[in-house]
Amino acid sequence: MKTKKIGFIGAGNMATSLIRGLIDSGLAAKHIWITDINPEAQQTLAHNLQVNIATSNNDLVTQVDVVVLAVKPQVLHNVATEVAEQINAQNVLVVSIAAGITQTSLQNWLGDAVAIVRCMPNTPALVLTGATALHANANVTAEQRDLAENILRAVGISLWVESETELDAVTAVSGSGPAYYFLLMEAMEKAALALGLNSQQARLLILQTALGAAKIAMESNDTPEVLRQKVTSPGGTTQAALQSFENNGFTSMVLEALQAAHDRSISMSKELGAI
Repeated sequence: MKTKKIGFIGAGNMATSLIRGLIDSGLAAKHIWITDINPEAQQTLAHNLQVNIATSNNDLVTQVDVVVLAVKPQVLHNVATEVAEQINAQNVLVVSIAAGITQTSLQNWLGDAVAIVRCMPNTPALVLTGATALHANANVTAEQRDLAENILRAVGISLWVESETELDAVTAVSGSGPAYYFLLMEAMEKAALALGLNSQQARLLILQTALGAAKIAMESNDTPEVLRQKVTSPGGTTQAALQSFENNGFTSMVLEALQAAHDRSISMSKELGAI
């Protein structure tokens, strides 16, 4: 990994986090190239992290072993077709973190022989606690799989899915997931204010409680169901709150919400792939 050269087409927040994570993991900044449509963003990132600026997207491809496509999905078609010939000539690995763009679309734009890994990172990757699912096409070698996995592990955990269609479920669970927790925090804060706490007290208590619950779950072998049961005393305050959740259809509401996100992920892929 430390000898590999990685290029990022797109220098936005996610690319910046990946680059920071890679450097922190031991990859030399001199082995990283970037391009971006925004010259100011490009210069700022290069100055702050001491990475290389390529003169063009095609120039970047000639310098690296891996090309990370970190542009907005709406412009990926133009970027992919621009570099397709050079990517085939250099035989590099392509890692796409563009949401909603399927491998079929990428292969149509880049070529059937290109090694492609499609990733679904989530926004906590911006603070190096991301959760990313990856799927490789048949052209990706075992070494390239390891390389792609190591790149995404620089910003959190990563796991492989066997079928690309599973990425729609990943999108519904972890891709959109942070917003679900933010919504719960928002609702709890409003309730806390109604119960008499001030906003500073409410927010601090809610954030620390969320952090603590996640830490317990990450470090325990118990399922969430068992953990819930362990902190719920019969006839106590927690049971009263949980019973209210269930009386109001909490579980079915969550199931319907994730199904809606899953279905929208599929429809967006069709829309974006047709660009």
